[in-house]
This record gives sequence, structure tokens and C-alpha cells, in this order.
Amino acid sequence: MPARHGRHAATVAGAALLLAAAGALAQGGDAELALGRQVFVHKAQPACALCHTLRDAGAEGQIGPVLDELQPDAARVLKVLRSGFGAMPSFAGKLSEAEMAAVARYVATVTGAAR
Repeated sequence: MPARHGRHAATVAGAALLLAAAGALAQGGDAELALGRQVFVHKAQPACALCHTLRDAGAEGQIGPVLDELQPDAARVLKVLRSGFGAMPSFAGKLSEAEMAAVARYVATVTGAAR
């Protein structure tokens, strides 16, 4: 009986992963957008969502610009992530190039800059 329970748990866990991936695809369109959203909301330290307002991420930051209004393209976001700007620190030593590129594409996509 324990082996059967183990297979059931694995099946349930696999189904949960598929549902999570489907949710990420529905929200972001692909894996890179899903990663960009995850980094924006949770992984970056400090989290982008602490300072910036971005409707898609449910972020209501009060320090940085409202990204929905600014609508920066991916190149601009990536440049600021790498170098910092004003009060915003550089994330070059904190995030990988792939993570920064994912955030840049995510922000540009959900704000409408990447049309």
C-alpha cells in the first residue's frame, strides 16, 4: 500500500506542476515571461514590486515610476537593471543575465511597450 500511495502522491505532484505551468503560461505567455514575473515580484532583492507599480504583477510600489504609465521597452529596463538609475540599485551582481532579460521582456510586454 505505501508504494501505491507514493505513486498517487507523485501523480498529484505532477498534476500540480502542470497546473502551475499552465497558470504561468496564461499569465505570461511563455516560460521567459513567467520567470520575469516571478523575479519582479519575489526574487529580486529588493523586489521590484516594493518600489514600482505594475498592474500585471499586482505591485503598488510608491518609490519608483509607475511602469504601466512609463511603458519602458526591454532595452531600457535591461539597461537600468544592469547599471541602476537614481535611487534604484544595479541588479547586475544579484540577478543572472537571463533573469534580467526575463524581467525586461516581462515589463515591456505587460506594459504594452513590446508590441
